[in-house]
Formats: sequence, structure tokens, C-alpha cells
Amino acid sequence: MYTSSHGNAKYAPAGYPATAMKAQPSHVSPFHGTASATGWSTGLCHCCDDPANCLITCLCPCVTFGQIAEIVNKGSISCAASGAVYGLLALAGLSCLYSCVYRSRLRGQYDLEEAPCADCLVHFCCETCSLCQEYRELKNRGFDMGIGWQANMDRQGRGITVAPVVGRMAR
Repeated sequence: MYTSSHGNAKYAPAGYPATAMKAQPSHVSPFHGTASATGWSTGLCHCCDDPANCLITCLCPCVTFGQIAEIVNKGSISCAASGAVYGLLALAGLSCLYSCVYRSRLRGQYDLEEAPCADCLVHFCCETCSLCQEYRELKNRGFDMGIGWQANMDRQGRGITVAPVVGRMAR
């Protein structure tokens, strides 16, 4: 269970870290399937909100893409495998077609609006900015992007503890 910024207690969606719900902006909905789409937690051009990720994405976008893809795929495909496929497609100039599919999946999982324009157009026009925005979105939802899906799930599992059994002390 977590408490939102407004003090309301809510439960984390199944399959997502409970810690992900703590630091969210109030306009971000962690739940899928709401009546209307919600806004992204940061803007497309807010790359300097996370300068380290911006630098990594500019120099080697396959790393950022791999991290995003592993979380969006819920660990079914590793970061390295997704990044390698992205890198190979980048050599042919087709990486934006692959990455726009993941932007659509991410939007579907969190019911995010398709903004500022269509997913493929965002990735075609500004691949680096779109990858940075997707990375920040997942990070703002509590995912530690550097440790992957399974470690995030393990971390969530450790957050759920049972009270220890208290025994009587013998004198």
C-alpha cells in the first residue's frame, strides 16, 4: 500500500512495484483502463531533467531503449537483447519504427495520451527526446531503470514484510 501526494492510500497495480507509487506527480495515473488518457509526467523536450540519461541516450540510444523495452515487456526480453536489435535496426535507419512500438505499449500500460503527436512521428522526428521521455516516465513511476525488471520485482517483494513473532523472554 502506498500514500499518494494527497494522502490517499491506494494499492499498486498487479505486476508493478509498490514503491513506484510514492513519488508520482499527482496528474499521473498508475492504473490502466481509466476513462480518459492522462498526461506524461514530463514533457518531450525536458531532457535536461535527467542529464545523465540524456547524455547516455545521445551517445548510445540502444542502452536507454533496452532498459525501456525490458520494463515495458515485463522482463520477457532482456535489456541486452532489445538494445542489440535496436542497434542493428539503427544501422539500417529503422530504429524509430521499432521504438515507436514500445512507446505505444508504454502508453497503453499507463493510459497516457498520444502527445504531442502520433507515436511513430514522435520517434521519427526526435528519437532521442522520445526515448528520454519514456525513460523518465518509467523512472517517475518508481522503476530503477538500471537494475531491470526482475530486480525491480524482487525489490517490491522485499517491501512486503510480515511482523515477526514475538516470544516471551525467559528470566
